[in-house]
Amino acid sequence: MVLPREGHLLRIFVGESDKHGGLPVYEWLIQKAREQGLAGATVLRGLAGFGAHSRLHTAHVLRLSTDLPIVVEIVDTIDKIEAFLPTVDAAITEGLATVEKVEVRFYRSGKEG
Repeated sequence: MVLPREGHLLRIFVGESDKHGGLPVYEWLIQKAREQGLAGATVLRGLAGFGAHSRLHTAHVLRLSTDLPIVVEIVDTIDKIEAFLPTVDAAITEGLATVEKVEVRFYRSGKEG
């Protein structure tokens, strides 16, 4: 797969304990992204954060949270991102999704040929 130089980044913010379809929502999202042929997805676990409810979620030793912030990042063409957004919207009951332009410098698998 080749990505054009002008790509888009879909960034989805959810909680670690959020579920959809019996799975953590971040797992469900990356499975769906793969099924829909998006270029790739990365899940990042945050150390601390807060969202729309202003509740602090932290990995602080004295206040271990089981609901740390999770960010799912997906880079692809705007068409593929826009086609995937209804899937995201249907799965997220609490969270945030953003889309921004990015410059793709390279996208490679490490295999020659």
